[in-house]
Amino acid sequence: MPKRPSLAESVGAGRRAVRVTASAAAGFYPAAYLVDQPVTAVYALFTPIALGVLSPLPGSGRGRAATVLWALPAAAALAALGTALAVTTWAAVAGMLLVGFGLAFGAVCGPRPAGTAPGLLLFYILACFPPFAPQTLPQRLAGVAIGGLLLALCERTVLPDPPQPSYRGRIADVLDLAEHTAVALTRTGGAGHGAGGRLRAAGRELRFSRLPAGARPTGAGRRDRALAQAGSATRRLVDQLAALCEMPRAAADTASQQLLRGVADGCGGAARSLRDRRPAAGPELIEEMIAAFLVSRETTPAGRGARPRELLRRQSAVLTIAVSAVTVRTAVALAYGGRRPLHGLPREQFWYAGLPAVRLFSVRLSGNLTRRSVVFQNAMRTALGLCAARLVAGSLDLSHGFWVLLAVLTLGRTTAGATWSTVRAAVVGTLAGALAAGLLLVEAGGATEVYAWLLVPMMLVAFTVGPLEGPAWAQGLFTLVVSVAFAQIAPVTWRLAEMRVVDVLTGSAVGLLCGVLAWPFGARAEARRSMAALLCAAGPLVTSTAAATTGDGDDGGPGGEEADRAVRLTRHRLRIAEAAYAQYRTEPSSESGTEPDYLAALNFGARVLVGSHWLPRTDRVRELPGVARRWLREAAGEVEAAGVRAAGFPAGGVRIRPAPPPDLAPDCPPGALSLLSDMEVWLDALAADLRAGAATGGRPR
Repeated sequence: MPKRPSLAESVGAGRRAVRVTASAAAGFYPAAYLVDQPVTAVYALFTPIALGVLSPLPGSGRGRAATVLWALPAAAALAALGTALAVTTWAAVAGMLLVGFGLAFGAVCGPRPAGTAPGLLLFYILACFPPFAPQTLPQRLAGVAIGGLLLALCERTVLPDPPQPSYRGRIADVLDLAEHTAVALTRTGGAGHGAGGRLRAAGRELRFSRLPAGARPTGAGRRDRALAQAGSATRRLVDQLAALCEMPRAAADTASQQLLRGVADGCGGAARSLRDRRPAAGPELIEEMIAAFLVSRETTPAGRGARPRELLRRQSAVLTIAVSAVTVRTAVALAYGGRRPLHGLPREQFWYAGLPAVRLFSVRLSGNLTRRSVVFQNAMRTALGLCAARLVAGSLDLSHGFWVLLAVLTLGRTTAGATWSTVRAAVVGTLAGALAAGLLLVEAGGATEVYAWLLVPMMLVAFTVGPLEGPAWAQGLFTLVVSVAFAQIAPVTWRLAEMRVVDVLTGSAVGLLCGVLAWPFGARAEARRSMAALLCAAGPLVTSTAAATTGDGDDGGPGGEEADRAVRLTRHRLRIAEAAYAQYRTEPSSESGTEPDYLAALNFGARVLVGSHWLPRTDRVRELPGVARRWLREAAGEVEAAGVRAAGFPAGGVRIRPAPPPDLAPDCPPGALSLLSDMEVWLDALAADLRAGAATGGRPR
């Protein structure tokens, strides 16, 4: 049984319907009745529908109004291009291919291009159909400008939605909790019962799946990249704090307590910077405290024996928390401090810090120009479907042929199954709406005033109920709206409803055919493939990091050519896998309980990258005993081999539990013990990710 819309969703849909209806009516009626400009009236009507319904813009009223104004020049350019290419069917088809792919692929650049792409496509679709009438271009552009400006005005002033919590605000709230927990861990009583659960629950609220699409920092610019990295590092930080809260209490450790206080100060400062949107201080202070911590823990006071393993693991856990805090502070500083040098920090971790915006966008676009990218697949599916629809509508000379392309645009889904389900419901709704529209046109005849009185209430109902109740209601009610609107532009008969049915059926058939032929399984197959590629790419980086940590890597350190290639490949595969997973989470799954936990696989890739950045750069005692080197080499190799096995997602999952490090002699340098403890904590966490990521017993979280 489909989930019923909540009260908040219903109220939001009603508010949006009022704004779109008010702006559409304010542009349509004067153009149609006062100045007798039917072309201007059509574009003034469809501009608010395109940018307010077909592209429901998220955010506050101010933000939506700014997005509408930002999109108006592009809308005007597309209307002009469509007007020029309407000269022949093949010219219009060629333009449809370029425009369809460009706008759909441009969605990779961020939520604003992604949100406006469907609406912008409508401007080209409207203009590229016969008759070829370049002399009407001024009226078309006037309609676009009037409708867009009225929509922007209504977004700012008419029933504005309450502000939604921003992602930076959510990060700040979680950092406040991390600050309080870190301070509590330095006290005798600890963080208290249930602290770990509260931290993990707060971290889950930072997942992109918990936010509306437009509120996610998914853009290609520096700020969005930095906020996304700050959110990821904050989730990792609170998970690590939760694990520390659940560890057995160890002996008093002054060095760890001092570092936890530094972490608390860093989290609090980052939270304040995010709320105030002001430049934040860098991570230099925490880095200095990490350096002091490393020196302190590797110095054994006179008269004391070797540190127990529980204390070593606790110190390693505190170190991982501090490293995550450095990432958070750096990312926040980059988000609101602009381009700045990052002295001493790994270049690959913050590779975007010093690059200009043009370069950042080109990296995002070029990185997705591969058939394995779900963004590329969606863009190709959309462009080919619209091209086929334009060719069919032009070849068959269908009246109101733009309805064919509109059906392809609104009914297409990323999987063949979802497309068929949507098309089936839309056809039923269109038939019902056409029947009602035909009866209305027969009864009202040429009584234009009847249609004028009915248009506003019909738009209110259609734009409120349609988005809430699904494609059947949306198509049926929209059929009534367009029938009533066109009945005021030119004389019509009941055959207008018949044309609407034929056009929607044609567009549905084209969309369904493209859904079957072009990547019919959506992101499911690509998610599995990209996760496997990520696991295979990250595995060798584990062994190269272990070798670099002990000074055995190529070129004697972490910056060797082979290790750099592994880092770049893993980072690229992680971005592709994240995009595939993001789309996968939006698609209905018919295989409940059979898919692996892809989120754990993503965590594995991210954790490997973090370890490759930080573990080799800490100052260690490189002269490990032979038995310790052998354990580290074997444990890292075991994790790499398990990653390769996990890439096949075997039915029983993977079983891996690295052996604990060997007991070293009492006179072994303290640095060697700390090094083994740090590597043990890292490898154990990677093994846990692999066990969860390869299992197929539950749905991905």
